[in-house]
Amino acid sequence: MQSGFFRAGIAVLQCGIVRLAGRKRKIKVEKMKRILLKLSGEALAGEKKTGFDEETVRSVALQVKQLVEDTQVGIVIGGGNFWRGRSSEHIDRTKADQIGMLATVMNCIYVSEIFRSVGMGTEILTPFSCGSFTKMFSKDKANKYFGQGKVVFFAGGTGHPYFSTDTGVVLRAVEVEADVILLAKAVDGVYDADPRSNPEAKKYEEVSIEEVIAKNLQVVDMTASILARDNKMPMRVFGLNGTDSIVNAVNGKFKGTKVTVS
Repeated sequence: MQSGFFRAGIAVLQCGIVRLAGRKRKIKVEKMKRILLKLSGEALAGEKKTGFDEETVRSVALQVKQLVEDTQVGIVIGGGNFWRGRSSEHIDRTKADQIGMLATVMNCIYVSEIFRSVGMGTEILTPFSCGSFTKMFSKDKANKYFGQGKVVFFAGGTGHPYFSTDTGVVLRAVEVEADVILLAKAVDGVYDADPRSNPEAKKYEEVSIEEVIAKNLQVVDMTASILARDNKMPMRVFGLNGTDSIVNAVNGKFKGTKVTVS
């Protein structure tokens, strides 16, 4: 026979189960302590396609400001709104790439100032000396500034020709041990073909870095893809122009493509 204590215990347990069943489950939001955001220079130029569109840059700044209280943010910006060295047929490739590196420095200086104007602290790190404009990159400096709650801009790419800012962003993400790379692009994710020229292109919600490499899906260039694979650095690809797209990429409302690693 069951004792009174046993029956009472069963009743309490059943009551607890009923109460738990009646509670609403909270949606689990992935915690990102440190992210590296890659912005294309062309996206920052808006419809002008060159230079800067201040409204677009300010929108990015206001989104990042929502994140910095809980998440450390590093940023890499391309230089395509000023210069694309590979498109030049009359300049030595090394010199053309050096001009591109300087374009990324100009972009980071400008965007950094817009960030400061909305109330954030910033630092710009480069792999080469730019006088008093920037500071020389080191992991220790980056960690120091992250610890101070500042947004850290990584300008100048890798500092060497023949390497894109795609490779630069993966390299810096690996070095500073970021949780994920956020790729803000003109297209809202990864497709099996160019959606701008092929209306039948299929969008991936999730794709492995191995498939990206095997199918040459051009999320980032091949050098950057292999570096991400070998160092297990995940990426999220989304359209910059979507409403609160950067915030949504972090807070669980992501609608782009997750690039997974294993």
